[in-house]
Amino acid sequence: PRYDNAYRPDATSRYWFPVRETMPAADRDAAIVKRLKEVCTYAYAHAPFYKRKWDEAGFHPDQLGSLEDFEDKVPVITKRDLRASQAEAEPFGDYLCIPREDVYHIHGTSGTTGRPTAFAIGRNDWDAISNAQARVMWGMGIRPGDTVFLAAIFSLYLGSWGALAGTERLGATSFPFGAGATGMSARAVNWMSQIKPTAFYGTPTYALHLAETAIKEGLDASDFGLKQLIFSGEPGASIPSVIEKLETAFGAKVFDAGSMAEMTPWMNAAGSLESAPGMLLWQDMVYTEVCDPTTFRRVPYGSRGTPVYTHLERTSQPMIRLVSGDLTVWEDGPNPCGRTYPRLPQGIFGRIDDMFTIRGENVYPSEIDSVLNEIPDYGGEHRIHITRDGAMDELLLRVEPSTEAHADAARGERFREEVSQRILKTLALRTVIELVEPRSIERTDFKARRVVDDRDVFRELNQKLQGR
Repeated sequence: PRYDNAYRPDATSRYWFPVRETMPAADRDAAIVKRLKEVCTYAYAHAPFYKRKWDEAGFHPDQLGSLEDFEDKVPVITKRDLRASQAEAEPFGDYLCIPREDVYHIHGTSGTTGRPTAFAIGRNDWDAISNAQARVMWGMGIRPGDTVFLAAIFSLYLGSWGALAGTERLGATSFPFGAGATGMSARAVNWMSQIKPTAFYGTPTYALHLAETAIKEGLDASDFGLKQLIFSGEPGASIPSVIEKLETAFGAKVFDAGSMAEMTPWMNAAGSLESAPGMLLWQDMVYTEVCDPTTFRRVPYGSRGTPVYTHLERTSQPMIRLVSGDLTVWEDGPNPCGRTYPRLPQGIFGRIDDMFTIRGENVYPSEIDSVLNEIPDYGGEHRIHITRDGAMDELLLRVEPSTEAHADAARGERFREEVSQRILKTLALRTVIELVEPRSIERTDFKARRVVDDRDVFRELNQKLQGR
């Protein structure tokens, strides 16, 4: 695509592109099919990765005539496929479709588990990213003259850079504060108190931490003047109890956003001003199918599945039917904002990989997050410990109570019992609840890691004992 970077809608317009955002779904689907054929033809000609994979599957872009053809004939790809391609064709894999010298930005995964994945982004792609991010942020109500406080790590992580690019393209003022340094939280709240930004971008966990930090600094987060709170990086900002806490603390509206770093613009799934909470699927940027995680066939609206993403506007390393591994439910129907996109009313629940099984029951960490955030004396952090006692898996939940509940033994016990009963009702599992000191669990300014699975340690120990 080619964008007019001088274009900006009138500030009173609800839409960045009124026709694209409100067109009948059938018309959009027809346009998407045309674009999918162009993208697949391009990838087949420029990426040995796709030619090889599609030849093996018996697919050729000429066969595309409908969305059903795309679903039936185009095989999915996974992060494992991408890593394998980059291991064979370093550093960017043989799905890179532009000359190496045309790479404009390099980003990537952290590489904390396995081989890191490198993202090579051409200049045209960066232009498309900034335009797409600006368009969605416009839908959230951000306008030229607003100030966006970017409280995210500026490193390999692509989300913060995408938010910065979108802010600049939209014509708003960017405050790329960052995150991660010692003492940064106290500085962040003092800067926000001084500058009075209009919008905030970060993770919901970090925003709640900043609200607590503000109190310690003698400040009130609701006085910062924020109107929009934009979140990505972790589940939570579509959980009603978390939304309520955030909106109460900051006096601002919560917007959940995100898909995958490989799919940036990550805001291709994001709420709009009238449609939040939940996310819209901006299908003309990134075509999204919510699929059965075993067959990768689209599930009916109203059903759970995993998003499968396809770039429509990026051509440097195009992702075509990339499996996210996340879990969501999608719906179709009228949106309050007038946009005619499908919707994720509960956002992203979490990663399917994050699900763990205890005594035959499937548990998602976000379910526990939701329960705890509904209880008034919850202190803001917890850790989920999975252990094994003999042949039986056990679930231990270490929870911070509020300062008041910690100081009052009877109140603390009532809180512990309420947590136990609500977890039992939600998960149908007996769980050991252990209360810990308030603020004794480390806070993070990036993705919160709340699950500790010690069963592997048990297995290794048991194997050693059996080997004696």
